[in-house]
Amino acid sequence: MPQGAAAVLRHELIGLSGVFERNVYLVRRYLWWDVAFFVWTIANTLTIVFIGKGIEATGGDIDVERITTQLLVGAVVWAYLGVIFEILTETVAWERWEGTIEYTFMAPLSRPIHLFGMGLFAIVYGVIRAVLLFGVVALFFDLNLGQADYLAALVVLLVASISFLGIGMMTAVLPLISPEKGTQLGFMAQGILLVISGVYYPVSILPEWMQWASTISPATYALDGLRDAILDGDGLGSMGDELWPLVLIGAVSIPIGLWVFRIGEQYAKRHGKLKRSG
Repeated sequence: MPQGAAAVLRHELIGLSGVFERNVYLVRRYLWWDVAFFVWTIANTLTIVFIGKGIEATGGDIDVERITTQLLVGAVVWAYLGVIFEILTETVAWERWEGTIEYTFMAPLSRPIHLFGMGLFAIVYGVIRAVLLFGVVALFFDLNLGQADYLAALVVLLVASISFLGIGMMTAVLPLISPEKGTQLGFMAQGILLVISGVYYPVSILPEWMQWASTISPATYALDGLRDAILDGDGLGSMGDELWPLVLIGAVSIPIGLWVFRIGEQYAKRHGKLKRSG
């Protein structure tokens, strides 16, 4: 590698690690809030997964254990997606309100490295949190998970994360262009994915136009792949129908996300929306 290219690469990697480390410090700073929200997530997930037990109590002639596991996977993916959106969107909102966003934008690193640094932290933090959540909630139920292929499930989740980051970059710009309601709009985008992706029910029950919309949602393929790996023990060799769409959506969503954020950043600077008072 030419010396100049090596220096540029080293500079970008230092910037990437700096953004990642900053987010680690933010988590440490608000650690007890994170613990509190994690407990809330466990309670919320249990509420959803107990739907399976409720079906059993009504005497329904169905595979309650399978339904319970499907709901657990859906709830965990929903929580993981929430972490990605929260870190990418709320970190921008926090910095804007604390008055540090302009300093971040003036830092000697490119915007893609800035966003990828936050995204890398979001994936690492989100995967750890998702594994803990799945393990804790699974203890409450008598589930037969001996056939699960956890490696295939992890790979599907990581590939899906690329697409989630692209969408998260688009929502991360919302607190800049709308300081008052931008963060809430980010959660609205998350809610739309919840509705169309079959988190808690089969996509097949949706109206036809919503089924079409589900085909461009990465959460749809992530849920299918994770459920196949955990419920049926499917390995990576049989995940082509899930992995290729996820790779394609990620290849499209990341450039679009970077472009949307750049346009939004330029708009915010031009209209003076970076100052703390909004």
